[in-house]
Amino acid sequence: MEPLASRIRPTKITDVVGQEHLVGAGKPLRVAIEKKHLFSFILWGPPGTGKTTIARIYARALDAELFELSAVSAGKDDIRKIISVKGKNKVLFLDEIHRFNKAQQDFLLPYVESGELTLIGATTENPSFEVISALLSRCRVFVLEPLSEEALKAIVKSTKLKVNKDAFDWLMGYASGDARKALGMLEGAQSLYGEVTVETLNKALESPHLRYDKKGEEHYDTISAFIKSMRASQADAALYYLARMVEAGEDPLFIARRMVIFASEDVGLAQPTALVVANAVFRACETIGYPECAINLAHGVAYLASAKKDRSAYDALRSAQADVHAFGNLPIPKKIRNPVTKLMQGLDYGKGYEKYDADSYLPEKLKKKRYLK
Repeated sequence: MEPLASRIRPTKITDVVGQEHLVGAGKPLRVAIEKKHLFSFILWGPPGTGKTTIARIYARALDAELFELSAVSAGKDDIRKIISVKGKNKVLFLDEIHRFNKAQQDFLLPYVESGELTLIGATTENPSFEVISALLSRCRVFVLEPLSEEALKAIVKSTKLKVNKDAFDWLMGYASGDARKALGMLEGAQSLYGEVTVETLNKALESPHLRYDKKGEEHYDTISAFIKSMRASQADAALYYLARMVEAGEDPLFIARRMVIFASEDVGLAQPTALVVANAVFRACETIGYPECAINLAHGVAYLASAKKDRSAYDALRSAQADVHAFGNLPIPKKIRNPVTKLMQGLDYGKGYEKYDADSYLPEKLKKKRYLK
């Protein structure tokens, strides 16, 4: 039988639940579909937030022929086959586009550039790091958010299954904004035990029929446990979750990338060499690969988990970003502006600048603000 998530998948943009900032009235993807505007774009967001649904609705609305590939298993030959198909507009939905290597993306580029192929990429990874700049420059990037509790409630309600408040609350905590995850667990409890309760949901969670592999969602739970273990300085737990990912064949660069982020976000100023070590681990994974790079990963994990932690630089950035959003582009003090023309010099650009000035260089409105504490 077709999975529940597929059976209730919306076919019209007006039926999509969540992502109002993209598909609501007057929003970019809604307008593109209504005006039948054909262009390449990338959908970046967590799993189960509607990337596949939006791609299918878009292609159908534009009366284009949709080809779906997963970058995990697809290659250049698959692209060639699609290009060889004659007929109307061709749209390629490339799931997990971050899994395409540079050579594969370079191969795809001219077809996107010429318009012979309209690309819709889907990724859970930051496309700035995963998609080559030439391809990225020819695509708009739309960011999808985890689904709200209200959106998930509407999706669960559409299944017509009886779910009481306690079971629903359990589902919300388990799914963490992922509709596919919620629906998979819901379907599992119903099909295995005939009803959806907290008890049957817990039983279904332990069922081997509902275990996720590395191509599903389990690696998101495991990477979360991995990061939290390093943050708590629990090296043994971190190494255990690392071992689980390694044994599952998880991409070592996926793991190493998280370690590079962690080195600045959580270790930060307490031990600046952490970033050097994490980058070295990433480079080792790039050049060596499995199985040996697992040793490099373990080395890095033990170091990061054991390091002192300091989030002050991370917190300072977030605080500064909050002010940017709140106040916009406040005027930069004239004395630290670059007087590159006579007109600028006449307007006192650079006047009074001293290399080791004690006066705050922040905009006037933020003069007394201190981000790094």
